[in-house]
Amino acid sequence: MYMKTEPDEAWETLRASRANPPGRASAGARRKTYAAALEQAEQMFRAAAVVGPATRSLQVFYGLSQAGRAVAAAAIDVKGEDWRLDGHGIKASGFDKPFADIEIRTDSATSRGSFVRLSQLLDSPIWGKSDPVRLEDLWDTLPVNLHYPLTDRNRYPALYADERSVHVSHQPALRIPVCDIPGWVIDNGSHETLDTFFERYPGLTQRHEYDRRAPHPDGPPDFTCYANGGGELEVSWLMPPGATHVQQGREHLRGLTRSHGRSRYFLPSITHTDRQPHLLMAWWSVVYTLSMLARYEPAAWAALISVDSNHHAVPIESLLKRAIEFLPGLVLSTIEEVSGR
Repeated sequence: MYMKTEPDEAWETLRASRANPPGRASAGARRKTYAAALEQAEQMFRAAAVVGPATRSLQVFYGLSQAGRAVAAAAIDVKGEDWRLDGHGIKASGFDKPFADIEIRTDSATSRGSFVRLSQLLDSPIWGKSDPVRLEDLWDTLPVNLHYPLTDRNRYPALYADERSVHVSHQPALRIPVCDIPGWVIDNGSHETLDTFFERYPGLTQRHEYDRRAPHPDGPPDFTCYANGGGELEVSWLMPPGATHVQQGREHLRGLTRSHGRSRYFLPSITHTDRQPHLLMAWWSVVYTLSMLARYEPAAWAALISVDSNHHAVPIESLLKRAIEFLPGLVLSTIEEVSGR
């Protein structure tokens, strides 16, 4: 599940911020970069909205790349000249492999590349060149791809955290439904399979317990199944003593999840670091890969986006359409995050 954001409203807010830039973008070179980068980003996204899939990934990625420079310029924790970004900091290869198996690597932690610097700023993992991540693993972290699997392998998708249903018990414990658990976990039905699945999600490894079928406290999970496959489960986390208010529960939940629009998600770790990615960087890695395919492998890209012959075409179209809808709001919330606004 995800909630739609309005790109025009996000762009209006971003444009308004340029008269009084946030954080460290308030003066000097950082202010000039903040304003110019956001102008270029908006123009790139506006252009992307009126072209087809053949070139849309290029405009979306380079718009996002320029928006990343505005994020870095505004960041209050980045001092000196460290806000300046140099190069991509990420590389895609293996374009001869199946689409899902394209390999994505990052530069080392000492790089000035955009992906590396922004990932460090947002507490999002990098993984270097020796241990590539498959495109499918990053694809599945994006909530908008929930209904568009790239293969029939067992998936580890973004799991919607139903913040509207937050409940704080007297223990005190935070309880919420964790949604969009995939069918292969539900169909197996065992707590061993669920526990192994949850181990991929840093926010869920900290859980206290989850609902089980009565009257067996150590029995199988008590899933609520969806009609179209998959389901959800009530999960709880212990909270500090005295934390009994729903708002305190929501604040605790935000420390366990990542935001996407107005919604919260548990994301799987994609590397050995056991850290969930920031959703801006998850989008970045996927859109970057699509743009590199379009730019350097135009014939392969044309084949991928052919709706008459390739089953990946509509998922790619959907992703790029939703990138235009969601990324402006995500850029805005990220700037607010790093600037202290």
